[in-house]
Amino acid sequence: MLFLARMDVVFPESMTDETKADFQVREKAYSADLQERGIMKGIWRVVGEYSNYSMYEVDDLDFLHATFQGFPMFAYMNVKVTPLAKHPNATTDDFFREL
Repeated sequence: MLFLARMDVVFPESMTDETKADFQVREKAYSADLQERGIMKGIWRVVGEYSNYSMYEVDDLDFLHATFQGFPMFAYMNVKVTPLAKHPNATTDDFFREL
């Protein structure tokens, strides 16, 4: 199953820059691992916001939820998930080969 997720990060104003930087390092490593394992198919930033759109391919909704919970910044994220299905007008079987 394919899912599109929008993740908006909102840190508390009281969080130090050092703590934010630590989160960012751990978040990058976790994201890279998901991409290497083929779970996260792509990630795109939203210009001008601390947000991204990312695409996930998983077989199980509980696994997807656990994947989101694994993000170091999860406690500071608002996540909106949209399930995706191939459109009958699609001209290719593999969107990602076209990128």
